[in-house]
Amino acid sequence: MFITFEGPEGSGKSSHLAALAQYLESLGYPVYRTREPGGTAIGEQIRAVIHDLRNREMHPRTETLLYQAARAQLVEQEIRPRLARGEWVLCDRYADSTLAYQGYGHRQDLEQVRALIHYATGGLKPDLTFLLDVDVEIGLRRKQSNGSEWNRMDAYALEFHQRVRKGYLELAAAEPERWIVVDASQPWAEVQEALRHLLRKRL
Repeated sequence: MFITFEGPEGSGKSSHLAALAQYLESLGYPVYRTREPGGTAIGEQIRAVIHDLRNREMHPRTETLLYQAARAQLVEQEIRPRLARGEWVLCDRYADSTLAYQGYGHRQDLEQVRALIHYATGGLKPDLTFLLDVDVEIGLRRKQSNGSEWNRMDAYALEFHQRVRKGYLELAAAEPERWIVVDASQPWAEVQEALRHLLRKRL
């Protein structure tokens, strides 16, 4: 299976992905963890450019294209080959992040963004997507207080992050067979147990 984790900043995607991967491994599944942007040597270099606070003049179209470049490399170098070998791939963000952030957040044309995503991924979609939903102000406070990387994307205005969250919820509502929305404002252990329970039900 190809499972992706989406959500606003500070929703806990990375820590929950790691814990769920360990849980799946304990059940005997071969699991590969990765992240976007990044996951390859080329992708990590692109990530550094996108996230660098010195690059505040970056245009939304430039940002969108850089994400697709990193994604194309990750899909072809890691995700497709591993799925073909029967591995489970768990990815911290994927194409839906581009729709939420660069589409809804920057108010770019969603159909144009979808066309770029399709080109970059060759049409590869996740089997399951968890949306860890949290109020954006809570999420941003979490991120500032827990010592996580504070990058150029985090530094966008609150209204931008609110549009991103709204976009995520609309995307999830449009594809309920793929998306599972989890309230990430709950205590961490409760969220992780909910993820495990929902995954067991899906399996």
